Amino acid sequence: MADITHLSETPLPRRTEGRDAIEAGETHVDLIELFFFAYRDFVGDPDEILSSFGFGRAHHRVLHFVNRNPGMRVTDLLDILRITKQSLGRVLRELVDEGFVESRAGSADRRQRLLYPTAKGAALAREFMGLQSQRIAKALEQCGPGAEEAARRFLVAMIDTEDRAAVERLIERAQLPAATPSA
Repeated sequence: MADITHLSETPLPRRTEGRDAIEAGETHVDLIELFFFAYRDFVGDPDEILSSFGFGRAHHRVLHFVNRNPGMRVTDLLDILRITKQSLGRVLRELVDEGFVESRAGSADRRQRLLYPTAKGAALAREFMGLQSQRIAKALEQCGPGAEEAARRFLVAMIDTEDRAAVERLIERAQLPAATPSA
């Protein structure tokens, strides 16, 4: 139900604004194309590794967020990825079947599905983060001082205004050290 409410709150004039910008000659075609090429190369190394498992980019995204947020609920993952339950179900089933993700029932509510990376899944997610971190580090180095903060501001500004706070909370929460169980 939350997705339906969210969609109904999204202003419809976006398409008109886009057309108006083009008619006013305010296109950023070069940046649009650079964005496509940068994304292609950014996900290229993980794509190559994923293909050896018969996996695609959706598997990468699921594995990334499960690894960064162990114990996350399936419903939270659906909200983050904005994909259908059916699409997530297929990808998640494959990741579970191949031993990359574990799905457990919630302790308070047994109907709740909580997702955890397995050791194999965490290792693969770290490999992807390493490859992508190297690419980002090289690009930031080429851009000079202040590039990381400028890139961060740009990327946050690209996120829909109403989603920014939730995205920032998700990132902050994932950066907190995981609670270690008492022995």
